[in-house]
Amino acid sequence: MKEQLLPLFPLKVVLFPATELPLHIFEERYKEMIGECLEHRSEFGIVLVLDEGLASTGCTASIAEVLRKFEDGRMDILVRGQRRFELVRIDQGKSYLRGEAQFFEDDQEDLRREDSRRQQALQLFTQMAEKFVSEGSGNPPPPPELGDAQLSFQIVSRLPADLPFRQTLLQLRSESDRIDRVISYLQKMAVRLTRMAQAQARAGANGRSH
Repeated sequence: MKEQLLPLFPLKVVLFPATELPLHIFEERYKEMIGECLEHRSEFGIVLVLDEGLASTGCTASIAEVLRKFEDGRMDILVRGQRRFELVRIDQGKSYLRGEAQFFEDDQEDLRREDSRRQQALQLFTQMAEKFVSEGSGNPPPPPELGDAQLSFQIVSRLPADLPFRQTLLQLRSESDRIDRVISYLQKMAVRLTRMAQAQARAGANGRSH
């Protein structure tokens, strides 16, 4: 049986399962890749570009919608995260990269025991979303569902979390561990934003006093 290689799209982005991401396709090799994915209704892998190469863990994307096509072949598309994978090896036989991928799921856990922690994470999300809105970042993102089995991904996908943290989260196979890390990350983010606001207020007061 011929080995199936997963088309790869290296980006400065971390895609999570069951989250959406708009993409603008303009390079010739990726026009070719997306064209083939559309023709065969197949998915491709999004992997984070690092200074030293590619991250070893990524997430597949299915094309949910072609938003716009341009005369020169460029496209605006909307993709949806599907399956996480580990890259076993990379193949350079086509114009774009492909990889041998091993897919994985979360470990089995009883998430009902974690309800209080999940509620805490959701409350922190709401606080952070309101802070960003008050700073002029538009409308607040809709809150995720508390019962989502991968609530951690839904929370972080809606907030401006940094790429290393997102990548770490993507690799973890325990939702309980991810929720703990999300709570810690958002608590630190809240402290940082509060200190920034206080510093700006002091700077404004000093400016007015001169």
